[in-house]
Amino acid sequence: RQRRHRVLNIPSMGGQQSSPKKSFGRDIAHAAAETYLLTRLSFKLLSYLGLGYRWITGLLALALYATLLLPGFLQVAFLYFFSSHVRRSIIYGDQPRNRLDLYLPANFDGLQPVLIFVTGGAWIIGYKAWGSLLGLQLAERDVIVACIDYRNFPQGTISDMVNDVCQGIRYIFENITELGGDPDRIFLMGQSAGAHISACALLHQAVKESRGESISWSASRINTYFGLSGGYNLPKLVDHFHNRGLYRSIFLSIMEGEESLELFSPEIMVQNPNVDASIALLPHIVLFHGTSDFTIPADASKKFVDALQRAGAHADLILYEGKAHTDLFLQDPLRGGKDEFFDYIVGFIHKDHEEELALDAMAAPRKRFVPEILLKLAGKVSPF
Repeated sequence: RQRRHRVLNIPSMGGQQSSPKKSFGRDIAHAAAETYLLTRLSFKLLSYLGLGYRWITGLLALALYATLLLPGFLQVAFLYFFSSHVRRSIIYGDQPRNRLDLYLPANFDGLQPVLIFVTGGAWIIGYKAWGSLLGLQLAERDVIVACIDYRNFPQGTISDMVNDVCQGIRYIFENITELGGDPDRIFLMGQSAGAHISACALLHQAVKESRGESISWSASRINTYFGLSGGYNLPKLVDHFHNRGLYRSIFLSIMEGEESLELFSPEIMVQNPNVDASIALLPHIVLFHGTSDFTIPADASKKFVDALQRAGAHADLILYEGKAHTDLFLQDPLRGGKDEFFDYIVGFIHKDHEEELALDAMAAPRKRFVPEILLKLAGKVSPF
């Protein structure tokens, strides 16, 4: 099938078009500013963490895990910085982390579906570039991907994170047509802490919409919400996280105190009879979880789906036997080829569009980034 090529003049930063050289220079300046900010915040975070052996052991395991996957990370980083189909650090708000990255298909034949993605990072180390592999691979399947950055702790707490994500979603809604996106096919996805934050944003927005309050975007216009390896009942996770190195005092600081845990627990929110009217505004919700996830047990997604279904929402759960916390999002994509989770997402987004499904069926397998032996070793040392 012949496809029409269209170039979108989307600025890389804050509304002004730049040459690639100037854009890259601006990225370097922004990276330097971010490095300074993150260094200062890291020292502040250390004052919260102290010298606990759990988080230090986890940090060492994370360093070894990242080293084993470094061949893949370097290749993805090269594409992230130099691909002409990536628009980095588009400003969507007035806070330092209010930026998003866009991953654009090489070819446009009419309006394309849009996936808004919120990355994880334990509410502390989240960063928009963590979604680059997903964005690059989905863009190859003609899906526009927007990866939203947000303030992490201690730069911000949970309400700041939810507000940032809401602002990022608003930017996509307001610019959807200019971006080449289909306003009738907007999908929202979050991974790990990002699944929790984006679920909170979706539910809080649905509640406001049901009460007739002023809103910047409509939850009912989201086609489907995908939650990957998320936690949705905070009171039940406090002790679990504490035992894994995210200490109770830090977690409660992130969540603005014990009294706020229920306010930012989607599973508890949907059981509140005062929000019954908002349930009908929720999109189809699909949760994914690995059965060998020890960072956030799969039971977290199961119980959230049960609560959604009891409340009358359209919700489904898909479990992946033997998969750990980052397998579906990181190791499997780095492995390349075909895998069940990626194929499900692509097929779901393109459903009811026969030409797109036909192109998916003919698509070449995804590129392998990391040798299998390194992936297996990374799985054994993973802190997740």
